[in-house]
Amino acid sequence: MLAGDPVLVDVVPAAQAIPTLGEHTILHAGPPIEWARMCGPMRGAVMGIAVFEGWAPDLATAGSMADGGEFSFHPNHHFNAVGPMTGLTTLSQPVLVVENRTFGNRAYCTINEGLGKVMRFGGNDKEVLDRLAWLRDVLGPAMGATLREMGGMALKSTVAQGLTMGDEMHQRNVACSGLTLRELAPVMAGNANDSAALAEMLTFIGGNHQFFLNIAMALGKALMDPVRDIDGSSVVTAMSRNGTDFGIRVSGTGDTWFVAPVEQPEGLYFPGFTEADANPDMGDSTIIETIGLGGFAMAAAPAVAGFVGAGSASEAANFTRAMGEITVAENPEWTIPALDYQGVPAAIDIRLVVETGRTPTINTGIAHREQGVGQVGAGVVRAPMDCFEQALVSFAESLGVA
Repeated sequence: MLAGDPVLVDVVPAAQAIPTLGEHTILHAGPPIEWARMCGPMRGAVMGIAVFEGWAPDLATAGSMADGGEFSFHPNHHFNAVGPMTGLTTLSQPVLVVENRTFGNRAYCTINEGLGKVMRFGGNDKEVLDRLAWLRDVLGPAMGATLREMGGMALKSTVAQGLTMGDEMHQRNVACSGLTLRELAPVMAGNANDSAALAEMLTFIGGNHQFFLNIAMALGKALMDPVRDIDGSSVVTAMSRNGTDFGIRVSGTGDTWFVAPVEQPEGLYFPGFTEADANPDMGDSTIIETIGLGGFAMAAAPAVAGFVGAGSASEAANFTRAMGEITVAENPEWTIPALDYQGVPAAIDIRLVVETGRTPTINTGIAHREQGVGQVGAGVVRAPMDCFEQALVSFAESLGVA
């Protein structure tokens, strides 16, 4: 995990990155789930992406097609990919490509759409679909060409800088998004033939404080995939949720999902919304906490503590210290100034989770429980203990322990 060298190398259509993606195949966040059990925002996103891909003429038809079993649903994690919130990945969407140059594996994630009414939060109207088309036709190809000309963008150092500038890489990506723009902009400008298109792209990246989130997610997936399938390892390799279930995978038990009902986030809501509007937690973005960032690095981003309803800024360090009780190491390359440059807690151990009774703290966005509305707040959520207890029993059995 610590030896990995993640580099953002390209942006390509998902069908090129994942050749097994085909017509009517939809990848989603979280462990496996069928249409009948999907939450409102997940259903809304499915209907929207079907219209976007041209598989259905309108949302109602898309819903009928899904209900009739015309779409094939699979977790992103089964295809070396991750996606935020609803996390939908389909063949024509552009995906960020992160290569772990130490181990040679690649991981993929769609480009961040921005905040508010977006598909990852269940949005599916014309504004949402038009933005997806612009990402596909304009920004995605331009970013791909830029990264190929640059020879890639090293990500470990970007995260290290971000931690010293107040980011934790899940709820707060202001610094890392700015650092990314600083690296991409000169090459993008050098390649631009249309100044208006260039201005639109740079404005979008510069105005999207969560732009780096999806890059960090692909980084996390690229770092954790080589950790899979190590005999005797009790380290968590993936945590993910789909708005209905929360699932984890553990190195020593391979690709088995250990699943429990997902929890409801606690946090702050945008004006006009309350907890009654909130959907239970969802998204593959918990790969961020799996690599020691997000809720595990809260001490680096005290501003986030208040924003996500976690209390005062001074309490941020307590979140990081608590997560150190359920991990087996610190990351010496990702350090936190406020903790005297202590490394972020790294490698969640299911044995320590069950022994301490403390589950991972996750920073998260909050989606409206109904389709089409979008994001209504942000907060923190705890992973359900039952996942870790199930995993520990299975892990023990894999070692021959009764």
